[in-house]
Amino acid sequence: MIKLGEYNTLKILRDTDPGLYLGDDEENVVLLPHKYKPDNFEIGDELRVFVYLDNEERPIATTLEPFLTLNTFGYLHCSDVNKYGAFMDWGVEKQLFVPFKEQARPMKVGSWYVVYLYLDELTKRLVGSSKTDKFVSNEDVSLEKFEEVDILVTHITEIGANAIINGKHKGLIYIDDIFEDIRTGDRLKAFVKKVRHDNKIDLVLQAPGYRSIEPNANFIYDELKAAGGFLPLHDKSDPEAIKNQLGMSKKSFKKAIGTLYREKQIVIKDDGIELV
Repeated sequence: MIKLGEYNTLKILRDTDPGLYLGDDEENVVLLPHKYKPDNFEIGDELRVFVYLDNEERPIATTLEPFLTLNTFGYLHCSDVNKYGAFMDWGVEKQLFVPFKEQARPMKVGSWYVVYLYLDELTKRLVGSSKTDKFVSNEDVSLEKFEEVDILVTHITEIGANAIINGKHKGLIYIDDIFEDIRTGDRLKAFVKKVRHDNKIDLVLQAPGYRSIEPNANFIYDELKAAGGFLPLHDKSDPEAIKNQLGMSKKSFKKAIGTLYREKQIVIKDDGIELV
């Protein structure tokens, strides 16, 4: 079976003027247009291609790599809006349609959005949706504390960065745990900080060096090493000075250096902190 919205490994059946006809073991056939033909091939060779619908709603193959595949999320640019909906650039020739009813907020040309690709059961067409909450769930979470996960940042608020975890769950990186420049659409590695009793998931971006130390402590330890073992910051330092140099709040800084002090990794002096 040739699957829409996915990569398929198909056999070259014949070479024609329009392109190569590819087929599967069930005698399903799809055209790979001439411009995507490999330079060297033989009838019977197998090709890995992405299959979607062309402007005539016919299955078509391409060797282009889309920015997302069926039942996954991507960060896409809106290139057009008409009376039916929005159209997104997603890495293949035909743009991805996002109807108005599937827009979390009205889309604007030139803006970027996190979009989910699904197959509409009624029309059998590939469609996009920016109503991402419909396609994730935290009802059944099997993640463990400190587990490494893949995330897609969906939006950033005063509280922190919201993210989709492993394409399945919603999570949050609190603002006090962010000390690097991240933006909506970023795909990152993260770590589970906590799974709450209501299955809400807290994330951090830094791998805990060991189970008892929270990530900010590791970050400050690395910054101390890079600075030659001393930083002119301490628990009485101005919050803005801490934010400017380390990118974290004073509360997070004090908690982190307290951890390092208890672990006998640093000494706290009147003019700063120093590695032991």
